[in-house]
Amino acid sequence: MAIIGLILLIVALSIGLSLFGASISLAYYLVTGLIVGGLGRLVLPGRENIGLLGTSLVGVAGSVIGGYLGRALHVGSLLELVLSVAAAAILLTVFGFRSKS
Repeated sequence: MAIIGLILLIVALSIGLSLFGASISLAYYLVTGLIVGGLGRLVLPGRENIGLLGTSLVGVAGSVIGGYLGRALHVGSLLELVLSVAAAAILLTVFGFRSKS
């Protein structure tokens, strides 16, 4: 009976730690996405019709695209950041978040 309790405790701790790790990773991606999306908005002149959540999501997508492209090209982390910001700016333009004026 003690062995079953120990196994259940290990399983519960494993699930809890994986969920905690997933939530930390999600928070990291959202904060990084917000920064990259904000930088992407700063690069483009004029106004963008997008809110804070949209900026974060575009930034996360830009980070993923720029990160994969940077790793494929074997560039450093600073150039990966530049590629991520460029990808976020391109996504903002492509998806029509730019104002017409």
